[in-house]
Order: sequence, then C-alpha cells, then structure tokens
Amino acid sequence: MSDASKVTGRVLVVDDEKNITLVIQAMLAKAGYDVVVLNDSQSVFERLDDEEFEAVVTDLYMPGPGGMEVLAHCQKYHPHLPVVIITAYGTVEAAVAALKKGAFDFITKPFDQTELLSVVQKAVQTHRQRQKEPVFVNAPQDGVLDPLNAMGASAEGAGAGAAAGAVSSNFTSIIGASPQIQEVFRVIAKIAPSPSTVLIRGESGTGKELVAFEIHRNSTRANKPFIKINCAAIPATLIESELFGYEKGAFTGAVSSKPGRFELAHEGTIFLDEVAEMPLEMQVKLLRVLQEQEFERVGGINTVKVDVRIITATNRDLEAEVKAGRFREDLFYRLNVVPILLPSLRERREDIDPLVRFFLGEFNRKLGRSVNGFTPETMAALRAYPWPGNIRQLENVIERMVLMCDGNVLRPEDLPEEVAALMVRAGMLEGGQEPSSFKEIVKKQTQSLERDLIEKALDETSGNVTRAAEKLGLSRKGLQLKMKELGLKVSR
Repeated sequence: MSDASKVTGRVLVVDDEKNITLVIQAMLAKAGYDVVVLNDSQSVFERLDDEEFEAVVTDLYMPGPGGMEVLAHCQKYHPHLPVVIITAYGTVEAAVAALKKGAFDFITKPFDQTELLSVVQKAVQTHRQRQKEPVFVNAPQDGVLDPLNAMGASAEGAGAGAAAGAVSSNFTSIIGASPQIQEVFRVIAKIAPSPSTVLIRGESGTGKELVAFEIHRNSTRANKPFIKINCAAIPATLIESELFGYEKGAFTGAVSSKPGRFELAHEGTIFLDEVAEMPLEMQVKLLRVLQEQEFERVGGINTVKVDVRIITATNRDLEAEVKAGRFREDLFYRLNVVPILLPSLRERREDIDPLVRFFLGEFNRKLGRSVNGFTPETMAALRAYPWPGNIRQLENVIERMVLMCDGNVLRPEDLPEEVAALMVRAGMLEGGQEPSSFKEIVKKQTQSLERDLIEKALDETSGNVTRAAEKLGLSRKGLQLKMKELGLKVSR
C-alpha cells in the first residue's frame, strides 16, 4: 500500500454513481481519511462553502453541476483546494483539458486502490502546503476598509505618506509601493515578454509564486497554461512521473497513460517551486529539458517535444548547495539566466500599511466582521515587528486578530503572543529598564519610527520643513509640533 495512510485528511467525493462513491469511500476510509460523499451534485457548492475540506474528488460528467463547474467554483472561492477529476477511459482528453484549467489531477475508471490513494495523498499534501503560502492578492477595490482612518495624527506622522500604498497598474496581484518592490515590477515588465528562464529567490513567505504568475500573465503566453508544482511536496520516487508523465503499465497502479506537468504546460509556463529540493538524478533530466525541450514519459520510448517557459524558485542559497554537491552547477547556470531577488518584508516596511489595509478588508469579508481599523499603538507594533515569516506571517496575524477581536478596533491586547512578546523584549532592551506597560513599549517604538521618518524626510529636502511636511503628508505646523514633541531640530 502507498504511504497515503500517513497523510489523512477530509475529502469530498462527488459522483452520481452510488457504487463508485461507495468504493472510493471504503478505500479512503480504510486509509484513515474522513470522507463526505455526495451522489447529487446540486448541493455541492453549499457543502464546499459551509465545510472545510482538504481535497475534492469529482466526476467529470453528472446531472446538474459537473466536474468543470465544481472546479470553477473552487478556483474562485476556494483557490487552495485541489480538485481531482474522475473520468471514463474514453474522456481522458476532457480530463486533460480540465488539468489545463487548473484541476489538480485525474483518475480514470476503472481505477485501483494504489492510484487513488497516491493521487489523494498528493492532493492533501499540496493543500496543506498551499495553506502556508501567501494568497494571490489583488489591488484593493472600492469598499475595502482603511485601517489608517482610525489612527489619528500620531500614526499619520509615522509614515502615512509611505503608506499610501500605490499599487502597480500592470501588476495588480502584488501590493506595494516601496523602492524594492518597484524594482521587482521593473524587472518583471522587462523580462515577461521574453522566453528566458527565470530564477526567483527569496525567503519563505515573500510571494515567489505570485511573482511567477505575474511574469506569465504579462507574457505572450498569458492565454496558455500556467502549470505549477512544488518540488518539496512530491516524494522523490514520484517526481519524475509528475513532471514527465507515464505510460500504462510503467509501474504498479499505472492503469492508464497520463501526461506530466511539462506536457500540460505546452506553449505556456511551468513553475517549479522549491527547485533546490529536486533529487540529483532528476536534476539531470531537467537539464535535458532545458537544453533540448524534450523528454520521454516514464515507461515510454517515444520522445515528447514541448515548448515551455520555465520559471523556478527557491528560498535556499543555491551557490552553497552547488558547493555542497547537492545541486548541479550546470543546472544552476541554466536556471539563473534572469535572477529575481524578492526582498523580505522587514526590508520593505513601507509596504506593511497597504498590505495590512488589504488583509483587513479581505478578512472582514471572509469572516463576516466589521473591524474598522487599528489603534496607533497597534499599528506601530505591526510596523516595528521584524516579520520573520514575511507576508505569509502578516496575513495569518491579521486574520487571527480580526477573528479574535471583541470590538471594532484592533488594540495591542489583540496582538498575538509572538508579536507582543518580541515587542516587550525589544522595549526592555532599548530602555535598560522594564517599561511599566505594553502601551509604553509601543509608544516608544512609535516615537522611534516617527523620528526616523522625519529625519529621513528632512535629509532628503535639505532641511526644508515645508517640503518635508509635504513628503510626510502633514501640514507644516503639524510637522513642527511633532518635531518639538520629539526634540528634533533642523540642522543646517
């Protein structure tokens, strides 16, 4: 039996043939999965919206909503949820078309237990991996609540000018106005129309998949498939068949032929996330695809030619991996044609405000809440925190705060423990004495941030208070009062 028994989860199975669902339910339940079965697809959308699942297995053709409608609903409302298509032998081409539209995988009738468990195992693993990743965010729309409205003059002095949150009109799925992210926009715009291979590097949670998607969306291949695969989520024994497909009988459970991700990406883009996790023997085969744009399916003898643009990503130091012998040097140079380095969130603090604004609006809608904003102390803490988990961590923190908040404004006591604890420690270290309250700690952090921003504005305007006030979004009098409060003077 496969290792699926080690990765259990909650699975929705939809098929109008009761015997099929009974067989699938028995196989998955035996492996430890919690299985919900629907023989009437009329209620599938309601169940998907009301309950939590980690994978969906659905027949392609059914009375009422079919597999393609289920797929479209999941992509729109549950983008992290993998959808596996069940198809009869004569409709494999339709299932492949579903894969190109975003289905996770397909299985053909009749199927055996090994194939079913393997596919569901990978789907659940992928769902859990996706849950850890930043969502594809869109530019704020009308009606998104602005957390800065409730922050008052103190927060305005702490960088409202930088927090205006200009979002590139060309890259609407990336939020940010910092110089670092604007440089990323510039590189994407320049290289997107080309066929060149791209290597995206950055810490976990910085949005590497999002950037890969924007490169594809702004390329000449935008209307062709964008196929993604996380190399870290696929067992080493299965990654070749995932990438290149397999022929019927190639191994136990291969009851029919199946195309791999490279075939599905033909004329489009394939995104290989966490490419440093790829085994050395697979690196050799990937190198051949890069060089020749051809491969053979597992168990096959015919050469398959493809036209695919390859984008890869990693959070590892690939040069160090090459020196350690874990990554091929020739492959590294092939992948590193166009490098893009994504900054961490602590390197682009100007983008924290617009990101917070977006996530607040998203979670108000998702959770049915009406949180209006943040106190100045809370926002100062969010700006000052180092965010080791980057945008992913920020997103999770805002969701938790919105969910647990008892009022309509987020206060310091709503901050999760890991943020509050670090801020307390930072306050203790900075002053040499233990502050009397968390509010005092955050006040000190706010003043420190305000001082830095004002000094930077004055430096950039050669000490011109009027121009510095304009840069900060303050009146001249407001800036003068703030400078007096902080003990700042213009040095000529």
